[in-house]
Amino acid sequence: MHNPFLKTRLDNTPFVTYGLVIITALVFVAETLLGGSDNNLVLLELGARYNPLILAGQWWRFITPAFLHIGITHLVLNGVSLYYLGIICEKIFGHWRFLVIYLVSAIAGNVASFAFSPNSMSAGASTAIFGLMGAFVMLGDAFRDNPMVRQLAQQFMLLAAINLVMNLFMSGVDMPGHIGGIVGGFLIAGTVGAPKLGKLPVSRQIILGLVLLFGLAALILLQVNGR
Repeated sequence: MHNPFLKTRLDNTPFVTYGLVIITALVFVAETLLGGSDNNLVLLELGARYNPLILAGQWWRFITPAFLHIGITHLVLNGVSLYYLGIICEKIFGHWRFLVIYLVSAIAGNVASFAFSPNSMSAGASTAIFGLMGAFVMLGDAFRDNPMVRQLAQQFMLLAAINLVMNLFMSGVDMPGHIGGIVGGFLIAGTVGAPKLGKLPVSRQIILGLVLLFGLAALILLQVNGR
């Protein structure tokens, strides 16, 4: 028998966010057990972004770094950010759209890092988290007539700007990855849309999707052809 209460409860429960936080925490436990989250060999074994291995065919390293962290502080900062941003984002976009935005933002950030930071190794969920901020920026642009959405977008735009400025004064920060995550989040959010808020023009969705695909391909070819 159909239970509308159960459906409503499932719709309002951010179980994708909970799942991502739990998976990220479990991966950190695995890092620790295998030799430590600051051990480069462990990070490489579990999927950190490292260009020579990607160029050797390990393309899955564009997504796995989003689940790895270097040190407990790194994990806690990203875990808390994912929890709070994820709950809001998942409620607005819905479960599967939120998951797509998170994963594609992570890929976009790691592709940008692959293209512009070829000599470093990187790991962390910040590429995807910045992508969630980019998704809110898209909402502010697409639904600017909605005062609540516009205000929320402005807050997250300010948060992203503050974080990027802080990154300039911090060592070991993957700036290309963060910028790539924001841009990727904006583009993929505009592609999948936010039906709970309203419809987006199909032409806009197609254009943003194509820009995302061709942009990622161009960045990958930039590094592949330039090695």
